[in-house]
Amino acid sequence: MESAALEETVMGAKSKPVIVITGASGDIGSTLGSLLEPDYTVVGLDRAASRSQFELIETDLGSDESVEAALQTLHERHGTHIASVVHLAAYFDFTGEENPLYRQVNVEGTRRLLRALQRFEVEQFLYSSTMLVHRSVKPGERIDEAAPIEPGWAYPQSKADAEQVIREGHGKIPYLILRLAGLYDERTCVPTLANQIARIYERDLQSRFYPGAKDAGQAFIHREDMMRAFRAAIDRRERLPRNTAMLVGESDPMSFDELQDALGCLIHGEQAWRTVTIPPALAKAGAWIQEKAEPIVPDPIDQGKPPFVRPFMVDMAQDHYALDISRAREYLGWTPQHNLRRTLPKIIAALKQDPGGGYEAIRVTMPGWLRSADAAGEDPEAIRREHEDGYLRAHRRNLWAPFLNIGLATWLITAPPLLNYGSVALAWSDFVSGVALLLFSAISLHWRAGWSRWVCALIGSWVLFAPLIFWAPTPVEYLNGTLVGMLVIGFSVLARPTPGVSPVATQSGPTIPPGWDYSPSAWLQRLPMIALAFIGLYVSRYLAAYQLGHIDTVWDPFFAGGPDPRNGTEEIITSSVSKAWPVSDAGLGAVTYALEILTGIIGSARRWRTMPWLVMLFGLMIVPLGLVSLIFIIIQPILIGTWCFLCLLAAAAMLLQIPYSLDELVATGQFLRRRKRAGQSLLRVFLVGDTDERSAQDAMGKLDEFARPFPELARDALSGGVSVPFNLLLCIGIGVWLMFTRLTVGAQGTMANADHLIGALVITVSVIALAEVARPVRLINIAFGLALLITPFVFDAQGAGVVSSIVCGLALLALSVRRGAVHSHYGRWSEAIV
Repeated sequence: MESAALEETVMGAKSKPVIVITGASGDIGSTLGSLLEPDYTVVGLDRAASRSQFELIETDLGSDESVEAALQTLHERHGTHIASVVHLAAYFDFTGEENPLYRQVNVEGTRRLLRALQRFEVEQFLYSSTMLVHRSVKPGERIDEAAPIEPGWAYPQSKADAEQVIREGHGKIPYLILRLAGLYDERTCVPTLANQIARIYERDLQSRFYPGAKDAGQAFIHREDMMRAFRAAIDRRERLPRNTAMLVGESDPMSFDELQDALGCLIHGEQAWRTVTIPPALAKAGAWIQEKAEPIVPDPIDQGKPPFVRPFMVDMAQDHYALDISRAREYLGWTPQHNLRRTLPKIIAALKQDPGGGYEAIRVTMPGWLRSADAAGEDPEAIRREHEDGYLRAHRRNLWAPFLNIGLATWLITAPPLLNYGSVALAWSDFVSGVALLLFSAISLHWRAGWSRWVCALIGSWVLFAPLIFWAPTPVEYLNGTLVGMLVIGFSVLARPTPGVSPVATQSGPTIPPGWDYSPSAWLQRLPMIALAFIGLYVSRYLAAYQLGHIDTVWDPFFAGGPDPRNGTEEIITSSVSKAWPVSDAGLGAVTYALEILTGIIGSARRWRTMPWLVMLFGLMIVPLGLVSLIFIIIQPILIGTWCFLCLLAAAAMLLQIPYSLDELVATGQFLRRRKRAGQSLLRVFLVGDTDERSAQDAMGKLDEFARPFPELARDALSGGVSVPFNLLLCIGIGVWLMFTRLTVGAQGTMANADHLIGALVITVSVIALAEVARPVRLINIAFGLALLITPFVFDAQGAGVVSSIVCGLALLALSVRRGAVHSHYGRWSEAIV
């Protein structure tokens, strides 16, 4: 059967001229082969000899042996006469960097092919090159075939090198080089145009900035016109100049600005897409940062994909490629029948009708919100429109916030002389911060500049922190920085709409996590933490005022301190441990509490999935910093020899926040794991959120949580995710007892230090275990119970100290076994609560 098919092929070759196409399995090669096949015997050469309606011979242009073997097969089947060899095969990427494949395939592959063809009778070697081998021109000028060969990056350089190989090594074979413009059709287009379309479709911030000449443009060519050019070159091969090159493309390119306006109108109905020219150096720096870190810039329309723009492309932004196609018109009888201006509406219509398929067609990575919408069976266009409309309405309702920040900016600018600052450095800091805040607050008035609100929040954070850096010499400077900094952050990101959340996260998905009874991000769940953070803030600011020299003494009702006249609190906050910090450690605690309050307020009851990064930041400030505060409390009597009552109060406020924060951290962790299993980008979901599986209890999440009697609100606020089994309450009591055995049973020396250390740890573990999601943590107390049975004999305790330690140890062993009631469900996490 195979020999019969081969014989039939050979017989057919005698009646039709043979055309050889390299890269025949590719998009252009297969299209061209199908076009030529009725009138020619088409033979394809490609690395992957896939199914085709014409013959394919497996060939690797990077291998001498493979090329020789393929052409030997061609010789055996079709003889030595070839009408035309159409050389399409080439390596291409858009990194802009050199790649060994450029030389191996594009340059040496061409040399290999030409060398092997010398034993054939070839009427024409037709090479597919690019107009980019030429040096670009200025707007208003045109490029012809005599223009200098001066490629701007690796890919066109490899094409120029291959052209030189052809000129030097074609031998007896006539050649024609077609220098083609960028390809497009009704659904697809070259990467530069495809990404320009995608940026505007997504309202990407980068679509508003351009580092080049906006009146510059790039020539394009429609797929059908390209096929006509190839066909004309092959059909007219006997009448063409023997060795020449021709530019092929539309001669009147759309400028970048014209393209922007057309796309803005077609996609969003905006008649003029405002594009701002930025310095190339700034654009390169931004592109380099994106390339290295691949961040996702918070914006009302989530991007969720790696950056396309690379630093080398910034230089190309000035390039203008308008073609003089006189030679193609004269020798090929070719003029373009299509025009990008007329075809662009069809490309956009196809994209809007089927965004998922449209992105696939233009070969651009879909943004996360589009992938999620596709996966959930949602209409991406409807989600985008609904999100934009809601975002715009919320922005207009809350324009008071950026205006108030503008007012605060003027306050910062004028505060140094009005308040008679004692620190020149702090005065300059507030002045510069005020100018920056004025600029970015004004920018944030535009609803598309959500990113600028985060810049304002960063400025507010600096204003909050600056009095510590410069050791504010007067109370008014410290107060001004604290109040203005908190207000700036609040007006920047607490006001609706929350910037940086993806459309699919905003418009779809549950309020209550799957398998849970409640939302851990509900307001009632956050209120206890916010209230406790206020206690910590006031205490820390009071202590910081003493450290900064604004007040002469600090109140402590219980601890007298050492032999000097200072009380325990004063001794602690002026100790070598406190002075080891480069700034006031109490002031640093105040800043942390202030940020806790603000991050506790940001976001909705769905922030466990809409703002995972914020939940993790909130938890980071509470859990690890709470443990740091605990360590400071532990070392007070051991290293310094006294206690600080106000420090104990602030540490207790921080410690009590931990059990209230853990359920939200668990819900967010479960959510991220589900989205990763669903194939989503973990980084994208972490930064901009996503939808999630529907919850059976989600109807409860839509109720107004404050539309209930106050006693119910107070109960839910205090008990959400937290319960107080009697055994854990007793463990906390044991821990308190152990911390003060110096006073209760007269413990001394190392034994007193051991009791204090174990007592503090028992309290910490027991308080954390009050969170139902962290109930297994209580089992750590068993180890502390065992330690208490040993320490009296290791540290030589006396009398009551021995009894105290043994009784407390046995009690901890008994009390730590019981789990206590767990009142809520936490999805699959419930299985781990033992």
